[in-house]
Amino acid sequence: MTDTWKNPLSMFEVAGKTALITGASGAFGMVAARTLAGAGCKIALAAGNADALKAIAEECRELGADVLELNSRPNTEEACKAMVDETVKAFGRLDILVVASGMNKVAKIDEMPVETFTGVMDANVTQSWMLARAATVQMKAQGDGGKIVLVSSARGLLGHPAGYTAYCASKAAVDGITKALGCELGPTGITVNAIAPTVFRSPLTAWMFEDTDEAKTVRNGFLTRVPKGRLGEPEDLAGPLLFLASKASDFYTGHILYADGGYTAG
Repeated sequence: MTDTWKNPLSMFEVAGKTALITGASGAFGMVAARTLAGAGCKIALAAGNADALKAIAEECRELGADVLELNSRPNTEEACKAMVDETVKAFGRLDILVVASGMNKVAKIDEMPVETFTGVMDANVTQSWMLARAATVQMKAQGDGGKIVLVSSARGLLGHPAGYTAYCASKAAVDGITKALGCELGPTGITVNAIAPTVFRSPLTAWMFEDTDEAKTVRNGFLTRVPKGRLGEPEDLAGPLLFLASKASDFYTGHILYADGGYTAG
């Protein structure tokens, strides 16, 4: 009998691992930070907003984690490499990368400046690729695998009528990176997967959870397509992330994990 069957929960154990989370002050970044801090990881948190970064870092320290704060955005090759290098300098290695940085700017195609489109593509696609590249170099050097988790969206699979050409295109590209890297890095022991949420509670979506007439109308219309019959909560993303960051997902790579209450199934 293997140790797995004696203690299946050990497959989800990440205590002592080192994780780098970019976009740590954003909605999903904070979920990732809290989840991995609470699970016992050493965490490097990167974000451009210094005050918000300090707040989530302190919260993670209260959860018992060793925390490195990196007040930086992954907008250049040098910045991405520096994030990985600083993480390794502080904690000795890199086991988990979570790319939660990115942006969305909405406008109809005939009203969207080219610079807006290319800016969204850079933040969501190029920066994800550069971070994955920097992490891959380090993880290959370590020689014992690793976990790369990108953030996609249900909009990588589905369109949207409200001016989402940049966002939908960028998340479809993240899906492509995930699949291609999953194939490319398979023999190395490095897994590459993406979490793709739909609407979940965050500062940007809080209005949809309110009892106003507008919120109810929008929410009820959206929920007609969600089999679970509710919007997402931050906790709904914690389990999928822990799975993708742990040994439990060692045979799972190049996949898009939809955390959407069944939205993309219908």
